[in-house]
Amino acid sequence: MTRKSVSGHIRDTDSRDLKFQALADELRRGILAGTWAVGAKLPTEAQLAAETGLSLTTVRRAFDELVQAEVVVRRQGAGSFVADRQPVRRRSRFTVGVLLPDTQLYYPRVLQGIEETLSAQDVGLQLATYNYQPEREDSSIEFLVESGVDGLILVPTLGGIADPQQRVRELTSLNVPVVLLERSLMDLGPGDRTEHVCSDHQGGAYDAVTHLVGLGHPSVALLTRAQTPTEPAIVAGYERAAADVGFAPLILAALKEEWEDGAAEGLLAQLLAAGATAALVFGDREATLLEAAARRGGVRVPEDLALVSYDDELADLAEVPLTAVAPAKHRMGRMAAEILLRRLVEGDDCPIHQVRLRPRLVVRESCGAKRLSVQHEQE
Repeated sequence: MTRKSVSGHIRDTDSRDLKFQALADELRRGILAGTWAVGAKLPTEAQLAAETGLSLTTVRRAFDELVQAEVVVRRQGAGSFVADRQPVRRRSRFTVGVLLPDTQLYYPRVLQGIEETLSAQDVGLQLATYNYQPEREDSSIEFLVESGVDGLILVPTLGGIADPQQRVRELTSLNVPVVLLERSLMDLGPGDRTEHVCSDHQGGAYDAVTHLVGLGHPSVALLTRAQTPTEPAIVAGYERAAADVGFAPLILAALKEEWEDGAAEGLLAQLLAAGATAALVFGDREATLLEAAARRGGVRVPEDLALVSYDDELADLAEVPLTAVAPAKHRMGRMAAEILLRRLVEGDDCPIHQVRLRPRLVVRESCGAKRLSVQHEQE
């Protein structure tokens, strides 16, 4: 986590959360992930205030909380530093290692669910991240195992590698129990013996498409951020919905970098040329970019183009708040932790858990459903 990511996360934090608590939690996650090592100096209160837009008082309260929790120590005239970890004071019977791609956007709620469940059972947590760099995964896992964890919750790279099955065999042959989170070997069907908790992204995409069709759109396009772990499942769910409803699929994809470089304009033009009046967009940032391109082009959302985004991280912040598919991130984290704890206690007597949580659809303004509801009430 860089300082830039701290500011971005805090600005996007739900307004119901206390701002100082959100900042303290983000700094604590960074310390757990090793962004700041033991003894490292943290940014000054003034730097964080300028960076996040928070008041100096709010930042100071965040630091006060971390000092009280003995995560941070203040040194007069020198600044604030990461406190030395004291394993002799650890209260836990077990310690669980957690490997995440990062702690931004999608995964904070997942991590919160894990933390709350482990904490309630007096179980310690050791966190490592690899920033979506597969070459860092092994060293991060090695760090967790060598730190003495009793079990692992892993979000590894399984897409885009030569042999995902072999990778899973390597992970499950570690000398501690492993629960995969948001990763499985779906193509193996009953041959997949991994213990995992995943979102049913196929189901989420299917529900989004059928929702738009139910609003009167005879066909729905799909726009995706290409080459991501979630994309194949979303495409599969979309294609199944298209087949069941009976329309020809229209799938447009662009890399993350291409979306950031203005791909939304060209994708919008392709949508309009195909006569599309509705689209499912993966994910929220891409849907927001498409919505902005539509506004610049005089295309009204939802009157001319109905949109549903996928992820529900930033969807409510769009100019026209986006109806969104919302994976159950917090519950996923809780369930992964619960399953691993059962495995640690029961050993081989515990059945293999393979859990899929179907996302829910959060209806806002961008799909037109609320507008139709008001019209029907008036009639």
